[in-house]
Amino acid sequence: MDITGKLTGIKYTIIFSDDLKQFDFKSFNINKVPATCLLIDKNTTLAISKWVSPKRTRSYPFERVYNSLTTSKKITVIPVVKDEGARGDRDFIQWDTVSLMSLLDVFVIFAYYYRAEVNPRNKQKITNQQFNNKFIIAKIKEIEAYHSSALHWNLNELNNNLNKIINKAKSAYISIEKGTKVPLHNISGIDKLKDIIEKDIKLFMAFSRSKAKEAQSREFATQQPKESLSTHSKAKITIYNYLGGQYFLTADEVFIDKNTVFLKESKHSKENILPNKGDIKDGLLKMILYCNLLNVTVNKEKFKSIAVLSLTSSKLKGSVNSRNNKKTVSAFFTKNKFSPSQTKLVKEVLNEARINNFIIQLGFSK
Repeated sequence: MDITGKLTGIKYTIIFSDDLKQFDFKSFNINKVPATCLLIDKNTTLAISKWVSPKRTRSYPFERVYNSLTTSKKITVIPVVKDEGARGDRDFIQWDTVSLMSLLDVFVIFAYYYRAEVNPRNKQKITNQQFNNKFIIAKIKEIEAYHSSALHWNLNELNNNLNKIINKAKSAYISIEKGTKVPLHNISGIDKLKDIIEKDIKLFMAFSRSKAKEAQSREFATQQPKESLSTHSKAKITIYNYLGGQYFLTADEVFIDKNTVFLKESKHSKENILPNKGDIKDGLLKMILYCNLLNVTVNKEKFKSIAVLSLTSSKLKGSVNSRNNKKTVSAFFTKNKFSPSQTKLVKEVLNEARINNFIIQLGFSK
């Protein structure tokens, strides 16, 4: 089943956000702050999130970005490449990641790792990779004084500065390989990306999309450990937007009722009564996309669409969803012996679903 949809803008109210720790600009170090934080510089407040890899399926970067979205000026730091060693993974920045951040009005700092250590558990890999903090601070200062949109900034960085940053990443990894004596991937892979970007940004778009489509096909064929599905009706979703972006995603479950298609993202826990907050927020960022979809088609036929975030656990008894009344929801809490903190968490998530017109489902529906 192939599904397409279009995004022309994002309208979404966030409820389930964290209180972010604040840091003063004078003592800021990107390598020492939490995954998402607030940066205070005089009268300016910036939300900063950071990715540990350019690949969106590693370490739940969507949760990090989600936590920054309540602040007016948002920045995310993404390494242009991450090489863990010739016997490990190497990931590259993708066009559609940048396009998605632009759609969410998030400024992207294309960054590079310049220090690393030998992984003590595997001497053929490197770990504890660190960003060049001086470079990050300089970019933050530029964004602080920048008065155009995140979209304009991101496109300018792609067209005018990305190839220079890739050069810095290349030099840094050559140095890291010499210093650690750990063999890394052939540097020609970085050169290939740089050559593509220098020739035409459209070639970069095509190159990264081919990689994304390959990942989508792999995910489509695989059930993830944190999915527990009542059916196995996965579906590929291709989302288009007016920025030239295409997002190749996979819905964990899809089901159709008359002329409506339900797009479900699933988060599951085997050990706890609820999935953890990071998983839930990763799912909520998908809801931001799914509940703003227009012109949805299923196998080229038009359908209405409803987004569903399914939160399941091996320990949950019964089921409830955000469309149920307060009495039904309260009975579900009592039946499952939710603690006050668990009750508060679920109420916030249910409220976010109601406000933004998508469905939260707890437990398996019949």
